[in-house]
Amino acid sequence: MFIKSNKTNNIENTLKVPANPTYISSDMTITGDIKSDGEVQIDGTITGNIFAETLTVGKSANINGEISAQAVYVHGKVIGEIRAKSVSLAKTAHIQGDILHGNLSIDQGAFLEGHCRRIDVEKKQTDGTLKLLVKGVSKDKTINKIERKPLTENN
Repeated sequence: MFIKSNKTNNIENTLKVPANPTYISSDMTITGDIKSDGEVQIDGTITGNIFAETLTVGKSANINGEISAQAVYVHGKVIGEIRAKSVSLAKTAHIQGDILHGNLSIDQGAFLEGHCRRIDVEKKQTDGTLKLLVKGVSKDKTINKIERKPLTENN
């Protein structure tokens, strides 16, 4: 008559469904920071920093602030630093600021005034710390010494 059921919390068992992309239209102006765990497309004007998983800067967009994301696609104007694993600049892009990137793609005709610097970040699985790799520097580097014998008349 009575059946013992094993009820579990439905919230814990549901998969995380990605949210719909956030779109900021060309008639919108925002002053302040934007944070998103998903995809953001901006065609309006932003004065502030942007943190997102994926960011697309449209042709009519004007951004004055720092951008931090996994992937950034720029078609409009950005004044500020861009930090991303992957950065792509279209031919209509206008960038004034530095780009810190893992992968960088620049189409012919894109405007860039600033420095580009490749950054490699490896995440250790064991202790959760980050290891930064800098070109030309290694703490584990060993130098082999060569024994030199003085020259004699017999050599």
